[in-house]
Amino acid sequence: MKQIKHILLLWLFISTTCTAIHAQENVTYFIHTVESGQTLYSIANMYKVSEADIIKLNPGSENTIRIQENLKIPLNKDAKQQTKFHTIKVGDTLYNISKRYGIPVQNILNANPGLSEANFQVDKVIQIPVVDSAAVEQQQKAANAEAAKKKKETRLYAIPGAIESRCKEMHKVKRHETVYSLSKKYHISEEALIAANPEIGNENDGGLKKGKRICIPYSEEEEDVSNDTNYSSGKDSKQKYHSRRALATPPPSDTELFKRNKATAKPISPVKAAIILPFKEDRRMIEYYQGFLIAVDSLKHLGRSFDIYTYNCTNNAADLDAILSKAEMKNMNIIFGPAYQNQITPLANFAKKNKIRLVIPFSSKASEVFTNPYIYQINTPQSYLYSEVYRHFLDQFPSANVVFIKSNIPDTDKNNFISGFKRVLASHRIPMQTVNEGISLDSLKATVNKNLQNIYIPTSSGYPIFNNTITKIVQLSKIFKNSEIHLFGYPEWQTYTKSQLNNFFNADTYFYTTFYTNSIFPESKDFTNKFCKWYGHDMSMNYPKYGMLGFDTGFFFLDGLSVFGSALEDNVHSFELKPVQNGMKFMRVNNWGGFINQKIFFINFTRSFTLSKIDLE
Repeated sequence: MKQIKHILLLWLFISTTCTAIHAQENVTYFIHTVESGQTLYSIANMYKVSEADIIKLNPGSENTIRIQENLKIPLNKDAKQQTKFHTIKVGDTLYNISKRYGIPVQNILNANPGLSEANFQVDKVIQIPVVDSAAVEQQQKAANAEAAKKKKETRLYAIPGAIESRCKEMHKVKRHETVYSLSKKYHISEEALIAANPEIGNENDGGLKKGKRICIPYSEEEEDVSNDTNYSSGKDSKQKYHSRRALATPPPSDTELFKRNKATAKPISPVKAAIILPFKEDRRMIEYYQGFLIAVDSLKHLGRSFDIYTYNCTNNAADLDAILSKAEMKNMNIIFGPAYQNQITPLANFAKKNKIRLVIPFSSKASEVFTNPYIYQINTPQSYLYSEVYRHFLDQFPSANVVFIKSNIPDTDKNNFISGFKRVLASHRIPMQTVNEGISLDSLKATVNKNLQNIYIPTSSGYPIFNNTITKIVQLSKIFKNSEIHLFGYPEWQTYTKSQLNNFFNADTYFYTTFYTNSIFPESKDFTNKFCKWYGHDMSMNYPKYGMLGFDTGFFFLDGLSVFGSALEDNVHSFELKPVQNGMKFMRVNNWGGFINQKIFFINFTRSFTLSKIDLE
């Protein structure tokens, strides 16, 4: 009966202290708090589980998940052998987490390069790396050797004190006391108590008999914080304990541990950069490289130094393998590429293995970014892009009256954008309504609220509904001259500006985009002239313009590495680039993954015939 009670109490203790890991229906899981831009797809990728497994633990998540919602994430069976995840709880510190999992603090920091004192917060998830027993043992031996060396040096100059007992105090056993009850009373483990009193592990009922005196050892924390401190003996064990506690150095704080780990900015010169693209198959890649070289030239005039390696890579796996096998590749500081989706995984694996930054300029679907800390993804994934648009829309139009114009031709690409937009507007109690594309001008008049900002948003980016809608909004604006009326839409509208320029202005049109340029902007005009002078031709009429993309990405990363070097990631927000076309605002997707570019602009054509590129932060 006593044994059953002991097991029950032990189970209750474990269930109340292990807050990061839970179980439901024989499935072990931890808690993830949803952040802006995250989807089931991205969350499943960052934890290497299936969307179906997440849905099973979170019914309804297949339809929608919301920011700040807590999701149960099952532990990947294979991941149990490789890594764990810990949800930070109230009272957690780097020090006590390292003790809980039995690994050095530095191992945790290495596994979570995005972790800092600023984001070490309750409900954030960190990765707990696999315990390499041999490596931990080696680290411990090195630490012990260093501690022994210090103690030996101290003994050469210090007067020896009394031999110090390993016991915090001697306890006289009372009736019904057990190893378990005493371990709880003195806040030590049962194993530590038995280790200090080996004889009690060999007798019935823990070997504890009334009247027996046993050694109560110092807890692990008390031992850790006092390993290198000398104490003089007190009159009795209790006095000695309080003396020891008073003089002990407290466990290192998170501030101290993060400060120790902070990389020192060491500029790199020359920066070694590789560009791996299909130059012979796609002229746009040549233009990207041409713009990149203009960036290199501009930076050289600032005193920067570079070694640029250029490789033509077709959509043939053997081509990429041959490039990555070259001896110089392992010494790169940064790689730009690839162009083909199927080459992202092998190139990302190579970059991660050799700790080389990888800039992916074109794809928006690089799932490797969720688990690879060396990746920078330029093209913003749809969900992150939409979240940024919603946030900035609410800032730009704080008193909006939103009218959605439903297209006669469904646009599946915009379904997620519109449905998500409606949820956000509803959560902020923004008035909205939906009308059909064929609505008459007279009926459209009834949607105007003279006291609010009237924003009209087609549910498709296609030209037919754009043309139909912008004509009506121009007419509506003339009727309600004293009311605020705007048309709001999509990046694809850039291609309509030439044929509809006057209507863009007269409808006071806004559209969101991650890239934009116009020949009236000085930086665009200067770059276009330089490109033409260098290469003897204009850039192709693409959206985006690849030459400008090559310049913006090349300038940002090459300048960053030249100035900050190994500490680029700590300073990625500290330097500004006035882009010719593409802005850069990189955010880590989680503490152990890479970076996604979340920079967007609102482009506004006003009725006073001014054009603004609104730089959103």
